[in-house]
Amino acid sequence: MRIIPPDQLPINSDGSAFHIHLKPEHLADRVVMMGDPGRVPVVASRFESVEFDGQSREFRTITGTYKGKRITAISHGIGCDNIDIVMAELDALANIDLDSRRIKPDFRQLSLVRIGTCGGLQPFCPIGSIVVSEISMGMDGLLYFYAGSEKALDDEISEKFIRHTGWGGRLARPYFVRADKSLVEQIGYDMIKGITISASGFYGPQGRHVRLGLQYPDMNEKIESFEYQGLKIANYEMESAALSGLSALMGHRAMTACLVIAGRYAGEMNTEYKGSFDELINNVLDRI
Repeated sequence: MRIIPPDQLPINSDGSAFHIHLKPEHLADRVVMMGDPGRVPVVASRFESVEFDGQSREFRTITGTYKGKRITAISHGIGCDNIDIVMAELDALANIDLDSRRIKPDFRQLSLVRIGTCGGLQPFCPIGSIVVSEISMGMDGLLYFYAGSEKALDDEISEKFIRHTGWGGRLARPYFVRADKSLVEQIGYDMIKGITISASGFYGPQGRHVRLGLQYPDMNEKIESFEYQGLKIANYEMESAALSGLSALMGHRAMTACLVIAGRYAGEMNTEYKGSFDELINNVLDRI
């Protein structure tokens, strides 16, 4: 059986994963993920007990018990590149013997729910609503670096989206991936479902024009008018495509649910969203 060398999977001297600084015993099967490390203690404030609390860089982790369920709350930072790091290391903690550096014979599946904030692109996604990323589009190209990615991707949607938007040749080919159906039904049964774009940046890639001009100034209009099998592109965020895609390839269950704080359709922004986000946290903890 293949031994995974240190340059492929770095492990710290204390036996923890290199970036997130977790040991296998710190990881629960139920994982709630968020970008902001400051939100992790907010989620964990609902726990009845805490067994681990640690932080490395932007990766804050608290594992504890909520209503009898063992849950890990972890921050992943911003962007699909960070999801690549966090998912690789969470999967390693679950499915690789870090002492022998060999894949364990028995697969351990994780259930991962990312909660975050987003910008709504449609009138049916007003500020304060919750959007579940039933399908996510990545504009970063991350999934194409992994063998077998075609098993997780929906090329039919990609081709239709490229034709509809006139997607530029210098941009990475967009990839579309579905969240875990059973997890969406378990967590997001009463939430808005739609297609989410995981943008490769917050400003230009999401059509924001500050000082630099946009190469494709009408792209958002084309995105808003795209439809596939009754689903419209509902929102922008920055991580759901990588999370759903990598989880599908690894065999884990994953989905994203985001609170709309920016109404891109109406040109509005709400920076005071704590109460609505608290409700999202409570729902996810109760249902995971």
